[in-house]
Amino acid sequence: MVVLVVATATDPASIGPAAAFLAMPGWSPGPPIPEGMESFTNGNVRLLKHERSIIAEDDLDLRWQEATGEVVSEIIFLSKHTAVSNRPALTVHPIGVPHLREDETPPQGGRPGWAALTNPRIGPWLRLMQKVAADQGLVPEFEITLEATHHGPLTSTPTMFVEIGSTEEYWGRQDAAQAIALVLWKGLGLEDGNAVGTWLGNGEKVLLGIGGGHYAPRHMDIVGLMNWLFLRARAV
Repeated sequence: MVVLVVATATDPASIGPAAAFLAMPGWSPGPPIPEGMESFTNGNVRLLKHERSIIAEDDLDLRWQEATGEVVSEIIFLSKHTAVSNRPALTVHPIGVPHLREDETPPQGGRPGWAALTNPRIGPWLRLMQKVAADQGLVPEFEITLEATHHGPLTSTPTMFVEIGSTEEYWGRQDAAQAIALVLWKGLGLEDGNAVGTWLGNGEKVLLGIGGGHYAPRHMDIVGLMNWLFLRARAV
């Protein structure tokens, strides 16, 4: 099984971290795939680059398996983050729009009432991101935060978004891109073989968060204090 990391060339906060990730050792050209996409391989990690909107890339895990024969165990999307505060930020979050009624139209992909399987790395990677950002000198300028579910695309595989926010000035910041690349490098075990947040199913404690607003500050406080896997936050 493979981990699929997805980036789009149309988003500087997506392609920047992808380029920094690819600059690390061990990469080779990935399997040929259709649809004008480019792929790279490093161990069990596959980096996929395309030029379309990430939130419109429904069923990318199933399409990858059909094209390559490789089963996807999880998806990590790289993307920009926007906020009315315009504050620089690094964020992680699950995806889905479970709060919408069937007659409502999702503004940013997904399906009303649907939520993706949540990538269990979210809690551990939030803590890893806090450490990497501090080590790289991004704190306190950048806020490190957790978001609730709020958009698509549709997937059938445990999924998470890793983002840089919150304006164009920060989306293209090389130091922020390098920090995200380091989170990927360390978190997926490419640095030393010790991945962070891998789900083993051996009784690990799991936190299911409901409510708390878009940034779910109480959930984030608990995740920061406890060595738990974090499955979902959804504002209600």
